[in-house]
Amino acid sequence: MRPQGTITVARALELPALRRGLPEVMAAADRLHRPVRWVHAGEAPNIAALLKGGELLLTTGLGLGSRPAEQRAFVRGLAERDIAALVVELGSRFTTLPPAIVDSARTHGLPLVQLHREVPFVAVTEEIHTELVSEHYTLLRSAESVHRDCTEALLRGGGIPEVLRLFAGFTGNPVFLESADGRLLYAAGPSPAPAGAADPLQVWDGLGGAGLAGRLTAEVPGSGPGPDPVRARLTVLPVNSPPTPVHRIAAERLAGLLAVVLLQARQEEELAACGRGDFLTALAGKRVDPVDAPAQARVLGFRPGPGPLLPVTLRITTDPLPGAGWAALTCAVQKELTAVGAPVLLGVQRPEGRLPLLVGLREEAERPAVADRLAAALRAGTERAGARHPVVVVGAVADWATAGAGLRHTADAATVAQGLPDRPWHDVRRLDVDLLLWRLRSHGDLAAFVQRVIGPLLAHDRAARPPLLPTLEVYLAHAGRKAETARALHLNRQTLYDRLARVSRLLAADLDDPDTALALNLALRARRWATD
Repeated sequence: MRPQGTITVARALELPALRRGLPEVMAAADRLHRPVRWVHAGEAPNIAALLKGGELLLTTGLGLGSRPAEQRAFVRGLAERDIAALVVELGSRFTTLPPAIVDSARTHGLPLVQLHREVPFVAVTEEIHTELVSEHYTLLRSAESVHRDCTEALLRGGGIPEVLRLFAGFTGNPVFLESADGRLLYAAGPSPAPAGAADPLQVWDGLGGAGLAGRLTAEVPGSGPGPDPVRARLTVLPVNSPPTPVHRIAAERLAGLLAVVLLQARQEEELAACGRGDFLTALAGKRVDPVDAPAQARVLGFRPGPGPLLPVTLRITTDPLPGAGWAALTCAVQKELTAVGAPVLLGVQRPEGRLPLLVGLREEAERPAVADRLAAALRAGTERAGARHPVVVVGAVADWATAGAGLRHTADAATVAQGLPDRPWHDVRRLDVDLLLWRLRSHGDLAAFVQRVIGPLLAHDRAARPPLLPTLEVYLAHAGRKAETARALHLNRQTLYDRLARVSRLLAADLDDPDTALALNLALRARRWATD
């Protein structure tokens, strides 16, 4: 693929200098799309030896020879050199092209054009070369434009994933970044995807290691292994359309830009985690067919056994992250996860401040034990990276058909859990009521419900002491067992009875009634969301 050569034979014939010669295509009219690299004029019989390929050859025919064998040999030599086209000016040597020349050009698929009027070859050469330079400048300008867009994306903090998505959109094909040892770091497809286009991970799984014709690869320089070290490789697989010269130029420029970004320590691990995060996001968003999900997960290095899957979400509340930020966090968490003793697929969702995970279990019964180890590893990793107050939510066991829903559930629940007392990990099944109330937080009825059920108690605590709301909360938490409530509050029983009686009078409610207790529990839990 040449950086130049975007002028075709057909385009050259449309230019004024050749058009004045009344060109007539005599052979290989179906090959006028061939690129013209250069223009050459000459009459030497051995001129083929002087050409490199891609030339548009202008001649009056003096070097073509007079015998059919010579003429066929002349055309064959040009075809073997892979010139773009042969243009013969009629008049001084031929009034019409000999059959041997025309037949040989057809046999070898060489575009053959005869000019019925004399034209200055220097004018033709000058015009086509000007057009070539102009087209090459257009290529450079187009490549510069995408390079500028990618640079601006990095300066905005978009990171390598956004850069690769921009480049995929520019090429119209899936784009991949792999480490020097062949590990896939990130995959991006054009957006919007062409109709019927496969997911980039499916493409990589099927074609990534194969010698697909026309693939475009640019090496990202850096401190990689081997005598000719590279840090990574940028690859475009031409599954939707063939790459063009401008894609080659843009890829080489982008490789230099990526090299600068990847010089930051641990950037590759963060990038790979972003790629896994994209997959988990797509799975949660129902954009991945559960049938295809296991194969795509294998591409990303996740190979669980036949047992169930465990969706988990880690939410980070520290913003911004200290030090090396997400790169340090990803590496720290990934290192701690090696002690979990189960296959883990860790992703990163930077805008949401979340790390989604899928864990492979041997059996459903080991969920609590794995959750304990997993939460300890996640908390240790976040603390080592300088992030504080992590929230870990562990979902219900799932299979590939339900894993996406499980990830959505834990992600929403992790947002809710930020407002709850800290725990090593939250069981998503115990957060359903809080999650329901959180989803109703903007609905006026929720605030009205809270005010209706416990409003008088809230008003009392704002104006008087001691507050009575904590007494009600502990009482309900102990299911109305007064002895346990008194011990938890460090009160004697009579003091507790007095306080509960005051609560009952303020709310005009029987605290021993099950329906009343349910309403009070809901109102107390809804209070934290109704004030948002």
